[in-house]
Amino acid sequence: MLRVGLTGGIGAGKSEVARLLASYGAVIVDADLIAREVVEPGTPGLAAVAAEFGEKVLTPEGALNRPALGVLVFADEESRRALNAIVHPLVRARSAELERAAGDSAIVVQDVPLLVEGAMMDQFDVVIVVDASPATQLDRLVRLRGMPEADARGRMAAQATREQRRAAADVIIDNDGPREALEPQVRAVWKQLEERAAVATRKP
Repeated sequence: MLRVGLTGGIGAGKSEVARLLASYGAVIVDADLIAREVVEPGTPGLAAVAAEFGEKVLTPEGALNRPALGVLVFADEESRRALNAIVHPLVRARSAELERAAGDSAIVVQDVPLLVEGAMMDQFDVVIVVDASPATQLDRLVRLRGMPEADARGRMAAQATREQRRAAADVIIDNDGPREALEPQVRAVWKQLEERAAVATRKP
């Protein structure tokens, strides 16, 4: 099995890269999706979040009120650390379970937004960073996602810097340009991953 960590700043286009890799045959383990799964109603994760932050982060139906929680954690470093301490171990455990199910010959791409922030680089054979300039990230968040500019800037500031992500990368995919410029890069990276996986499989 080849274990690949995929990351990038918010608005950099990491999800599109994951979609392309999946279309080529990668097994995608999406940390964002898992992070939602582990705090669904009735889970120990949601109970722990409610105990930490109070009923104000729950909807009247008892589900997680993500906007309310987002306001808390993106404005306060201590709150963000407290949330991460609850959610990250649950996400890691579920990710490992999905990875084991993929099989020994798989190329498993773990889509991890906070890979650099969590210093998880050593957990992977290859770390891919999807890179875009802060100006491009901000434009995508505001223009395409409809996010208020202040919120977009706050979310970007809460993540690792562009320089930190690039320093952690084994492979950098430039996504500052149009979407049609992205696919050839991702296909070339996929070929490299296939070659590396084949070498790993042949080793005794």
